[in-house]
Amino acid sequence: MRDGTATRATTTGRAVTALWTAGVTVVLAGMPLLARDRLPDRLATHWGLDGEIPDGSMPLWAASLFPALIWLVTAAAVIVPLLRAGPAAHPWTTAVLLPMGIVLTGAQAAVIRSNLDRADWHEARQPTGWVVAILVAAVLGGVAGWLLVSRRRGTPDDTATPDEGAPALDIPKGRRLVWFSRSANPWLQLLAAGTGLVAVGALVALVGGLAAPGGLWSLFTGCAVASVACAIFSSVQARVSERGLEVSFGPLGWPGRRWAPGDIETARMEVRRPAEVGGWGYRFSGLGTTVMLRAGECLVVRPRGRRSDFAVSVDDAERGAALLNALRTNGKRG
Repeated sequence: MRDGTATRATTTGRAVTALWTAGVTVVLAGMPLLARDRLPDRLATHWGLDGEIPDGSMPLWAASLFPALIWLVTAAAVIVPLLRAGPAAHPWTTAVLLPMGIVLTGAQAAVIRSNLDRADWHEARQPTGWVVAILVAAVLGGVAGWLLVSRRRGTPDDTATPDEGAPALDIPKGRRLVWFSRSANPWLQLLAAGTGLVAVGALVALVGGLAAPGGLWSLFTGCAVASVACAIFSSVQARVSERGLEVSFGPLGWPGRRWAPGDIETARMEVRRPAEVGGWGYRFSGLGTTVMLRAGECLVVRPRGRRSDFAVSVDDAERGAALLNALRTNGKRG
């Protein structure tokens, strides 16, 4: 992977981490303030072992600021050491901060819901069902973060590739060469993070009963779908090996497409721009199918038996095409 690509990925990762940190802070601090007209002067914030009678409370301003402060201090304690560890540790910020933000946001929503429309904080009852849902969501968030980190660690940082500029090469007998490249669109990644935060905020408002569910369900559904779509198609990875060409999308590498070496008629590098293929993302045009995340060189293949090409905008595409052509030629000889 080229240094420029790694730098862009690091910058985007930091921006997404900052957006997530700021968004969770705003949600934690803003929920009690938005519902202040329906809350008592003091909020029940702690329950005994039986979960029925609250045994601790806070004034409204403390219930608003204290969880946000805990989140900021904890996030800083996680982010600073990982950033000092270098770019390889950046994905761990997602794996740690994602479930942590879910737990704190869900806990704040549960507190608001239990105090909602109560005349006194002693009347609040802990919503056990929401606590279970929070734990389940945190586990799912942790699993998603772990899968992301595992995939990032499993991808090669350096590629064994043919000589610069060679359209094909002879692979020595017994040698196995692998080429890997990826690209990402930071604007789509930020859009995915932004719409995801809006979806989380709408869901929290629904859980906390802060507004009528009608409009919030539409907001949550629309933003959740937009966030998932942008996240999936904001990055792409291409890998050439003895198995052929594998192209996968999104941080978890799903969905994907695969061609064996014998299924490819030709492979080449071609410079393409969004205006030539109809815009950004997964595009269909007179040039065929193009995964366009940034203007510039693309790995272009012509599947056997097809009249149109498949192109993906990744760096070092010429080397990938050279290795793919070599594998295809060796397969014919074999």
